[in-house]
Amino acid sequence: MSAPDPATASGLPFQLPPGAGPDAPVFAEPWQAQAFALAVALNERGLFTWTEWAAALSREVASPGAAADGSDYYAHWLAALEALLREKGVAGPELVEALSASWQRAAHATPHGQPIRLENDPLHGTR
Repeated sequence: MSAPDPATASGLPFQLPPGAGPDAPVFAEPWQAQAFALAVALNERGLFTWTEWAAALSREVASPGAAADGSDYYAHWLAALEALLREKGVAGPELVEALSASWQRAAHATPHGQPIRLENDPLHGTR
């Protein structure tokens, strides 16, 4: 006797989201890959355990207003990272917001096709 097929165990056929498949990109946008890499790097440096990460991400994904189709999944990654940074005393909301604003200014000040660097923020080093 063979094990039940997990794809149909619920009685409904499993279907990948539109555009998904073995040859589809894992991340829709570069920032999603960067958020993923940041979570891995912070775990490797001991900032949090995978159990802590899973709990933080689960809280975010289950939050009211989360998209039922999962389209905001990596936004939840960012929120979970920010929550862990805050909980661990590494960076509070003010610092996260200030750095985010600095990166936005740097992006707007960077010529097209050039790498965005924090030094491109016109306000960099003025505070």
